[in-house]
Amino acid sequence: MKKILINSLMGSGLLMLLLLSCKKSFVDVTPKGQFLTANYYSDADQAYGALVGVYDVMRKNSGGFENMITMMNAGCDDQLAGGGNATDGDGIQGFSNYTLNALKMPPSFWNDYYQGIFRGNTLLSKIPNTSMDATLKERFIAETKAMRAFCNFNLVRMFKNVPLIMEPLTSTNIYDVKQATPEAVYAQVEKDLTEAIAVLPTSVDPLEEAGRFTKGAAQALLGKVYLYENKKDLAAAQFAEVNGATPGAPNQYGNRLLTNFSDLWVVANKFNAESLLEVGHSQAGNSDWGWWGSSRDEGNTVNQMVGIRSYARPLGSTAPDLPSGWSFNVFTQEFYDFMKTDPRFSATVFDMKALVAASQATYIEGYQNTGYFLNKFMPRAGDVRTGGGAFELNFQQNTYVIRLADTYLMEAEALGGTGTRAQALLDAVRARVGLPSIPVTLAAIKTERRYELAGEGHRFFDLVRWGDAATVLAGRGFVAGKNEIFPIPNNELQGTQLVQNPGY
Repeated sequence: MKKILINSLMGSGLLMLLLLSCKKSFVDVTPKGQFLTANYYSDADQAYGALVGVYDVMRKNSGGFENMITMMNAGCDDQLAGGGNATDGDGIQGFSNYTLNALKMPPSFWNDYYQGIFRGNTLLSKIPNTSMDATLKERFIAETKAMRAFCNFNLVRMFKNVPLIMEPLTSTNIYDVKQATPEAVYAQVEKDLTEAIAVLPTSVDPLEEAGRFTKGAAQALLGKVYLYENKKDLAAAQFAEVNGATPGAPNQYGNRLLTNFSDLWVVANKFNAESLLEVGHSQAGNSDWGWWGSSRDEGNTVNQMVGIRSYARPLGSTAPDLPSGWSFNVFTQEFYDFMKTDPRFSATVFDMKALVAASQATYIEGYQNTGYFLNKFMPRAGDVRTGGGAFELNFQQNTYVIRLADTYLMEAEALGGTGTRAQALLDAVRARVGLPSIPVTLAAIKTERRYELAGEGHRFFDLVRWGDAATVLAGRGFVAGKNEIFPIPNNELQGTQLVQNPGY
């Protein structure tokens, strides 16, 4: 909240909105001087620069040490925090063993999304007076509302009891902010997405605009929101719009499941046909340690975090050529045993244990080592930055926020795991990897999500949504009625009217 206040009081203007340098391919904004708050957004170019700043929060999915993918993976049953030692990132370690408290909680998971909301609210308040094409203005407003919904949805999922901020905060009202009910936050998310869907384009220019919200992306997000609210009929209807009449065939927007599951993880395969909402990463920003994790950071940090420590190959080895990493998010033995016979195993799990046993590679074991690493985001030698900045911070693999196989399985879940349509959705996901049809049930859908989406940051949220977290995560220290959500960071409680979440 204090971070929001600082931004709202930048008397020198909002030049920072032009300097955010998002990873999305449509973002290439050249600063054109300083603009005071009073006259910023005077034309389409300035409004576009502000829109870039709103989109920038999407980098939270996989940019910086405190990113959504590695954090959420650490708290699920399939993976451990890993890393260098038990104190390598208090937040990620605390979530993994359920000792997280208000002091350990990384504040960026709160602040970054409120940054996005602040920027969105500012743009929405200023754009009515901006001189620009009316149709383009409507699109900018729709995109901003979709992004505000995205931020609020992640906040309410993580913290539950959060403020609903609809106007830019100032020095006179920032300390009056109180938490809203989760129902009020969800209602606003629904409203923002519904209004955005009516305006957003069905497709975007793949060269100039990839990464921007489309109608299908917003519909997929709204379906997911409805599912989390247990509004299953509404969720199923929304997902049906995205998934198309015939599961396995292209939808109305041209999206389809990729033929080969492993192609989803090819670095060059950005914004592919299966992708609905995707975070773009780039080497072009020359990201460096001095501002790693800030708005200027354009690289994919997940790649570096899940890589293998001091990975090396002896002469003549047939093992893959990989750069070294930091060994976070190692898979558990139980997950390895669950996954090892599935066709998606090799694309999901990098079996370092087997390579060592075959004398094909060596490494230094990290904290909680099992020898099983996350192959979907394993750093690749061909993706190592050779130009400016730190090579560890400039991997360029994009990451999915929502992809079609995810929405297939969420629709099947919303349908109650029964019926011809749910069966077809489940079958399509399995057929893509050469698996036969099995009778559709909620249990089968849950299992399929575990196979299909492993390591992508969804598992913890799935367990909570299903009401399974307390049972599945009991051995990790999970406490029912507490650990379904995060503690509010301690700094946000000081001098404010915010109240800590129960149990913390």
